[in-house]
Amino acid sequence: MKVYKFGGASVKDADGVKNLVHVLNTVGYKDTLVVISAMGKTTNALEDVIKNYFQKDPAFQSSIQEVKKYHNSILLDLFEDDSHEIFEKVDGLFNELKGFFDRNKSPDYNYVYDQTISYGELLSTTIVSAYLNQVGLTNTWLDVREMIKTDNYYRRANVDWELTGNLIREKVNPNVLNITQGFLGSDPNNFTTTLGREGSDYTAAIIAYCLNGESVTIWKDVPGVLNADPRYFENAQQLNKISYTEAIELAFYGASVIHPKTLQPLQGKEIPLLVRSFLKPTDPGTTVGRGIGLEPEVPCFIVKKNQILISLSSLDFSYIVEENISEIFRHLSTYKMKVDVIQNSAISFSVCVDDIYNNIDQLLQHLKAKFKVSCTKDVALYTIRHYSDAAIKQMESDKEVLLKQLTQQTVQMVTK
Repeated sequence: MKVYKFGGASVKDADGVKNLVHVLNTVGYKDTLVVISAMGKTTNALEDVIKNYFQKDPAFQSSIQEVKKYHNSILLDLFEDDSHEIFEKVDGLFNELKGFFDRNKSPDYNYVYDQTISYGELLSTTIVSAYLNQVGLTNTWLDVREMIKTDNYYRRANVDWELTGNLIREKVNPNVLNITQGFLGSDPNNFTTTLGREGSDYTAAIIAYCLNGESVTIWKDVPGVLNADPRYFENAQQLNKISYTEAIELAFYGASVIHPKTLQPLQGKEIPLLVRSFLKPTDPGTTVGRGIGLEPEVPCFIVKKNQILISLSSLDFSYIVEENISEIFRHLSTYKMKVDVIQNSAISFSVCVDDIYNNIDQLLQHLKAKFKVSCTKDVALYTIRHYSDAAIKQMESDKEVLLKQLTQQTVQMVTK
């Protein structure tokens, strides 16, 4: 079985949905499962809905209406008959969403986030499935929350692999075209969970792993995996082949094309990952597989914006020893910081973090009880894999380097 994943950019409007049909007709859809993300910027729009809900902002209802208006405009472009059952189904999903807010008593932002944000994927797959049926691509719509089971670590849930595998094998008919949602799962109480932003790639990998899939293809608006994000770097080059190990390294450091968790299950069963363009579906794109190195061998550039650099030293100028480092990491774990770089000397310790859960102020308060603390917000973390002197010089140009770290294959620098 083949697993295809289409992201939000590929289905951002009616033309995108029609192009998805073109891709399936071009490359084939026999024995295929399609994972689809929320349409366009719907996830961001639903995040605004959640923010307005918690802030009791008068714009709360209108922000839901904006999401509905956006999806209705796509419906009207796809379905000539406004009495088609899809209009009622979409209305039903929005009524469910409003009903959740009316009933909700939980003050837990992360729980509310996951229950709300999931409607982006439910809407997109419901619409795409109906359109595919209308144009003759008969398919089965599956609720991924009935297949991928997780713990209740909302917004970054952990998969129960044994139960998930059993459910996927039970519910997926590999001989038909299947449509399901990316990014979502459910906990033991059947509350919706999410796998982390950009987790739809991970969903595709989970399903392929559980079904012993032939391959996973991620369809994007770029020709394949590039050695740099063209939004931030000039002259980006396409990488034709990448080993699992190299791709995992790039994903770990923040390369945006592949989700960090996606590659681990695929590597376990040596399932190839293809990254191809939905604009040019016959082009080969990039292949990620076992033992195929990096082709071509060029430096790879990665940047992560909006990072926070925390520098610590002891209040009495004593050494930073194992006991101190253990305490620092305990606090970083407690406040759910994503650690990207660490560097320590005899009397200092620096760490660059991603404050996904907006806990930085609470973290700093605890650290200041034991350490002298300085904090620099809104820094950028640059990483170069397979660096050269010229690549480092290019990266440092016109930047204030706050921290720099080199290993045999990788250089990282935090800049302001």
